[in-house]
This record gives sequence, structure tokens and C-alpha cells, in this order.
Amino acid sequence: MLNAARLQILARLENLGTVRAVGASLHLSPSAVSAHLAALEAETGARLVERTGRRVRLTPAGRTLARHARVILDQMALAEAELAHPDGQPAGVVRVAAFSSGVRALVIPLARRLAVEHPRVQVEVVELDPRESGPALRRADVDVAVTADLLDGARLAGPDVATVPLLEDPVVLVAPAGASAGTATGEGPVDLAGLADARWAADLPGRYLSTLVESACRDAGFEPRVVARLPSYELLLAHVEAGLSVALLPGLAVDPRYDVVARPLRAPRTRPVYAAVRRGAPPTAATSVVLAGLRRVAADVTVATAAVGRATAPPPR
Repeated sequence: MLNAARLQILARLENLGTVRAVGASLHLSPSAVSAHLAALEAETGARLVERTGRRVRLTPAGRTLARHARVILDQMALAEAELAHPDGQPAGVVRVAAFSSGVRALVIPLARRLAVEHPRVQVEVVELDPRESGPALRRADVDVAVTADLLDGARLAGPDVATVPLLEDPVVLVAPAGASAGTATGEGPVDLAGLADARWAADLPGRYLSTLVESACRDAGFEPRVVARLPSYELLLAHVEAGLSVALLPGLAVDPRYDVVARPLRAPRTRPVYAAVRRGAPPTAATSVVLAGLRRVAADVTVATAAVGRATAPPPR
């Protein structure tokens, strides 16, 4: 008989790559992880892992069993959910990972709505960068990942992940309210070429916003003068609000609590946002309700964004 706990260890080893990382994720010592792997090899009669220096990697047999393990573990989770709620009504915990602005704009409104419409469904949320949510989803640490495509073309989707489109998040210029300099004032789309002398806020070099600012400004014909490196959207918005900089942000990240103006770009850029689940994992009724709820919340956000766009569009000539 195959042991479910040992199958989980094998599947995590394929995703995490080291015995130590697997142990840390499951609160086990490295020696305990190694012992479980050895026991699994004895149960299957197959060599599942091999050492390369200080690291281990899965053999072809190990990769095959890890693939089946994920299916087996997902089926067991579904069986447990259905046994716990035999009436078939949506119920149980759904773990959702999302990037920071996705938490605020999508997941929190979703949880509030489900608390009324499906009170037996509990949404547990964890903030994760898009680069982190994919591994967490594949490890089965979360059930749903709300994520976005990155500027380098990296995508979460793959043969083991299915995606549900939610919305196209427009990139906007964020400037201090009542700014009096340059083309950051006025209404309608802004031409970044008119902001060659502006002071810019971005996040750390190599991260999403930094790459976005550099790419957009270079396309407009200049190198941005970055005066603040702030990985927190809240700090970045506070810096802009104080009149110290302008910034580029995805629309979802513009927090209405800050006294700033957001304007569309004359050369539009968008960030595709979608929900992802493990492909082949049979969705529980609760997970299906969460996915449907995310689509409804995203539709509301899209309508609201379109209304703002119409309100700020330049008058016809």
C-alpha cells in the first residue's frame, strides 16, 4: 500500500528540489524526509531518487510516481471534502494566493461576498508574488492562485496548471493630485515623452515596476530619473502623494485612500490577471464557488475601471 504522506513528500521534492526545503515546508527534519523516501522506495520496489553531490533528484520512476501522487492527493482531498459535507452544498476552506493589489481589489471583496452568499465556504488568503504563487499552487499549499503575467513573458500556465482569465489590468500614470508641472496634469491619455524630466518612483531593480518604468520610458525616448526605490505600493503611493515623484502602476494597485490621480497611457499597456488551479485536480464545490465569485468580482472591477476611463477621457474635437 502506498503511503499518502510519503507521496506528498515525493511530490514536494520534485517542486522544491532539496530534502531540506521539503522538510521545512512540512515541519520535518531532513533525516525524517530521507527516511520517508527510503520507505517509499521499499514500498514501490523502485529507485525514486538519486544523489548528485549534496543534492538529490528524482529518477524517471520518481518523476512518474510524483505525477501520479499529485492526482492521488487531489482525489483524496476531494473525497474528504465530500465526506465532510455529504449534502453536496459548497462548504469548506479554500486557500487562495494573490499578489498584494489582487488581495485588496479581488480576494477581499470575494470573501465579503461569499460570507453572505455561501457562509459555509471559508476563504483563506495569503499574499504571494506571481513568481511565488505558481510553486505554491503546484505544491498544493494553495487551491487557487490569483496571478498575472510578468513583463519578461513568464507565465504560470503549463501542462499541470489550468487558468481562468479574470481581467486586463491597465497600466496607468500616477501623479500627485493637483500637480502643476508637465503633462501629468489635465485629462485623457498621457504621452510619457512629456515626462522626460520628471522624478520617478519604482520598486527594486529587476522587479516588476522597475522593469515596467524602464521599458515604458525607453520606448518614449528617455531614461527615467528614479529618485525612490520602494517595493511597497503603499509607500510608493505616499511618495507620489507628497509631490515627490510620479510612477507607473497597474490600475488595481492604485489605492483610493491616497490623494493621487491616475491617467491612462497614450501607448496603452495592460497586465493580464487570471486565476489558476492545478490541472486535473477535481474542483470541490467550494473551489468552484470561489472561481465563479472571482469572475464576478473581476467583472465588477472591469466595469468600474471602464467608467473611470470614460470620465477622464478627453472631450471629442
